[in-house]
Amino acid sequence: MLRIWARTTVDNKIILSYIYESIDHFSVDTFRLHIEKICHELDLPTPIVLKTHVNNYDEFGTVTFYKNDFVESVDFEKLILENAVITH
Repeated sequence: MLRIWARTTVDNKIILSYIYESIDHFSVDTFRLHIEKICHELDLPTPIVLKTHVNNYDEFGTVTFYKNDFVESVDFEKLILENAVITH
């Protein structure tokens, strides 16, 4: 199961927060699709996803998209995606 905590921030304050869940497991090949779904739910444009972004999430469980990662203008400074899998 894939759980991602997505949040937008301005001045390090959370503006939007959302927990995305999917029955899929993390995959480098499908990560962009999950980002598109998250952005759709938050009514945000989808950022440009580079291999570096995918690798950061894969290795560290978190990735940050900045304003310049979006083609369209956005009203936040960062979109942060963080692994939110609960382990028992």
